[in-house]
Amino acid sequence: MSYDAGHRRGSTKFGSIVGMDTEPTAEEVKAQMGHRPSVVEVKELSKERKGVSNKKVTGASQITLKQSIIPICLVTILFFLWGFAYGLLDVLNSHFQTTLGVTKAQGAGLSGAYFGAYFLGPLTYSGWILRALMFWPSGVKRSFGGFVGSMFIVGSGLSTLETSANPFIATCGPPRYSEMRLELSQSFQAIGSVAAPLLAARVFFAHVGSKDLTSVQYTYLGIACFVFLLAIVFYFAPIPEITDSDMADGEIQGAEFETGYADKPLRKQYTLFWGVAAQFCYVGAQVAIANFFINYVEFVKPKSTQAQASNLLAMAQGLFAIGRFAAALGMKFIKPRLILWMFMSMIIVFICCAIGLKGNGGIATLALVLFFESCIFPTIFTLSLRGLGRHTKRGASFIVASVCGGAVFPPILGVVADHKNTQIGLVIPLIGFIISWSFPLYLNLFKAKELDGYLVSKVGIEPGTAGTVGGLTPGEKTATSHVERGSTV
Repeated sequence: MSYDAGHRRGSTKFGSIVGMDTEPTAEEVKAQMGHRPSVVEVKELSKERKGVSNKKVTGASQITLKQSIIPICLVTILFFLWGFAYGLLDVLNSHFQTTLGVTKAQGAGLSGAYFGAYFLGPLTYSGWILRALMFWPSGVKRSFGGFVGSMFIVGSGLSTLETSANPFIATCGPPRYSEMRLELSQSFQAIGSVAAPLLAARVFFAHVGSKDLTSVQYTYLGIACFVFLLAIVFYFAPIPEITDSDMADGEIQGAEFETGYADKPLRKQYTLFWGVAAQFCYVGAQVAIANFFINYVEFVKPKSTQAQASNLLAMAQGLFAIGRFAAALGMKFIKPRLILWMFMSMIIVFICCAIGLKGNGGIATLALVLFFESCIFPTIFTLSLRGLGRHTKRGASFIVASVCGGAVFPPILGVVADHKNTQIGLVIPLIGFIISWSFPLYLNLFKAKELDGYLVSKVGIEPGTAGTVGGLTPGEKTATSHVERGSTV
């Protein structure tokens, strides 16, 4: 076999892994722009419970605000479930330190397993039920290693949610509301994160012995049953299929609003890669703080019990949820790129205060860090996807994979906490936040005009307003001129 043939075969296998083989070419998108499906055809297609080629333009890029409400509400339920599982992770970390006698660094292994799974990704959504049930034998055997393995499997399932749900919410509806949509939807994820530590403090661990793990078993059994019912609902729900061709089609239609869109190879999407790096550092820092919030409270306020510390964590997560709703509302009046920069700046200010203060002052400033963390993940996500077009799904998978930062930062903080203390350990997430802060600074200095163009886009707001000349809108003529010059993958 020749080198070229072997190289092509190897490239095909690699492309299948990263999604390149299902991604449409610029020419394939252009060829379909003259015959987009009507609104009626889009509705009918969403009722069919079968797959759609990722290279096909289904017309979903023109979904209106009204049409997007039901699908977004259904997917938002998944965000709540994800937040609930994540909220339990923070409490389990501290609970296992007491129940199974593990160190802080070992306890952080739960985060390492959970977020490490995001780097690999899951195979199927249906595996969620098995993933939740894995906690039962781990509880019976009182095996911390078993719990870590179970958490890895749960993380694999939840990464499916992230890979699919985040870009779906970001693109399901008018582009001008993309950041606000994902911010609002993820606000319910924050509510799940609040509910989990509250239930853990008042129900799961309130009336059990310090060595009892039965509550953990039944909690995840309940999650498994809920997921099974949710899977049935999603099977029958009319959810539109948004393909990469649709995303490219939407970008082309919106190009006339000075979004700066031009079809480029993925390797030249520099904003995406900066966003991936920023998300890696941000998520790592956020998870480290959440994992060690209870330990921080017990250090700066030594007389606090674990139940009291769990309640304070719930209050901080409540501020996180409030911050998400506040940011979503604020995006109606303030540009998302500015909100991202302001919130990141305040995080750095308050975590510095938390490192230096003791008692209630330290706890309050760390809780404010969670408030300002609220909008960071969804805003980095949506701003990083702007202008990707046919590369959107692949780009989204890279951003989701960057969540594995949550597997890196907590163990490092745990080592520092074991050798020094948790308060000094907050220097680790501070470094992550500073690196992440460079992304909104870059956006505001160099990408302001392009990002602001999306905020005035009329795609999905006023169908047909762009008008057509020779089968293409003015935006299509601009964007497709780059295709004529031979864009490659």
